[in-house]
Amino acid sequence: MNEDAIAIVLGRKGSSGFKNKNVMKILNKPAYEYAIDAAKKSKYINKIYFSTDIEEIISRSKELNINIIKRPKYLADNKALFDDALIYSYKKAKKMHKKSFKYVVILMANAVTINSKLIDKAIEALNHDPKADSAVTVSSFNMYSPIRARKITSNGYLNPFIPFKSFGKEISINCDRDSQGDAYFADMSHSVSRIRALDNIKEGMLPQKWMGKKIIPIINKDGCDIDEEWQIDMSIRWLKKNR
Repeated sequence: MNEDAIAIVLGRKGSSGFKNKNVMKILNKPAYEYAIDAAKKSKYINKIYFSTDIEEIISRSKELNINIIKRPKYLADNKALFDDALIYSYKKAKKMHKKSFKYVVILMANAVTINSKLIDKAIEALNHDPKADSAVTVSSFNMYSPIRARKITSNGYLNPFIPFKSFGKEISINCDRDSQGDAYFADMSHSVSRIRALDNIKEGMLPQKWMGKKIIPIINKDGCDIDEEWQIDMSIRWLKKNR
């Protein structure tokens, strides 16, 4: 019998950009527990694995009957790529799980803008579209459209980050942030990938190759993973609206 899905939550200790982001309290609950709660309430997830080197998370996960994948040191420093940590954890989970499954629900310890409805919506979308490789949460942030992005040149001036000619003649370029249509970003609240996308990750689309090439968007209003302090208030607003 082919089971539906497992969840893998990822969060390491050695983040230098925002220290302790995976264990900080958000509305009196550790950030990592939001991913666990969402996975536990899903209709389709039958096992949860936590890939981490954080002792607090390891201890709490044992209390919650969550399976631990201990992150090795070479995948727990600032040089470690998320792709490598994910594939390591996926292979470990497959050995531990033993039974077959269709999907891997990939969750982040520092992304609290997640609930079981978003997870189940993604899995149901994949059930209806066998050609799709993954279904991921996306949020529209038109103020960050690539048309509006700039970089500082060597002479100290601002230039377009991407040359405008790359967008083609049909794109309207003006100061209205909505003039180019909605700009969707994978907000990292969840990625639900078929196992084929993970087994063939080298063939996936950059920059998040574990999503494969055919990706279904699951609309999530103002979702994010927390890498900056301003995202804490944003995440709290999301939680108050969506709990």
